[in-house]
Amino acid sequence: MEEYEVLKVLGEGSFGRALLVQHKVSDQKYAMKEIRLPVVSDTRNSRKEAILLAKMKHPNVVAYKESFEADGHLYIVMEYCDDGDLMQKIKHQRGKLFSEDTILCWFVQMCLGVKHIHDKRVLHRDIKSKNVFLTQNGKVKLGDFGSARLLAHPMSYACTYVGTPYYVPPEIWESMPYNNKSDIWSLGCILYELCTLRHPFQANSWKHLILKICKGSYSPLPAHYSYELHYLIKQMFKRNPKNRPSATTILARGCLAKLIKNCFPSEVQYSLLTGNCKILNTAVKFKYYMLEFF
Repeated sequence: MEEYEVLKVLGEGSFGRALLVQHKVSDQKYAMKEIRLPVVSDTRNSRKEAILLAKMKHPNVVAYKESFEADGHLYIVMEYCDDGDLMQKIKHQRGKLFSEDTILCWFVQMCLGVKHIHDKRVLHRDIKSKNVFLTQNGKVKLGDFGSARLLAHPMSYACTYVGTPYYVPPEIWESMPYNNKSDIWSLGCILYELCTLRHPFQANSWKHLILKICKGSYSPLPAHYSYELHYLIKQMFKRNPKNRPSATTILARGCLAKLIKNCFPSEVQYSLLTGNCKILNTAVKFKYYMLEFF
């Protein structure tokens, strides 16, 4: 902790605090998560976030720097995203809708981040606008892996879930096993928020909220948005998780594939999509995905 100077508190929660810190030697700013360690000897759950985050190396996932323990706390040092989070962006709109170009630019980056963690068999389990961060240079990054879980193999299911109620999919409320398609539902909730500036499922009580989610009952998007956005929302809100698209399938859709091809440098396109080092033609990869999933 001596290597860092605390500049300000970014936020506080049940876990502890999020701090903006500056490295005393490099002057680089970082976000530091300060987590109170449990009094009991088993601290594996507290360290889990740092272990999972260290596995993620992707332009659309918040980068891990280091972690250490001091004075009864676990400190996780991460990349600082200097343009806040999506929830703040949505609130600052004050009712003025985002353009479709802006929505798709952010959404495709979220999907790339989600694809990366799913390829590593990690379920985020708390995807929400507050956990999607932005940088001043236009990057969108998935963060906060405090609720994440690693599956034993790609076809595994999990049974215990922690997440924010507005973004929790129907299979969780119905006490069904779940997999990475639950993250897709939550990602759909964010896409809906970006299009409408409100949650897709709202009610005056938790009981009615759960009923709305389980029925998949939501108001349609504003009419001026394209068929593509309407279709994506409909697919991501399929009540049966098996009928929801994967992140890979979403990225293979024409408008998103074209956006990646046009907006990302060719030298990183393949690494964004596959996590491999060798560069291949992006169009060939998308053709492969289209054949595989359609």
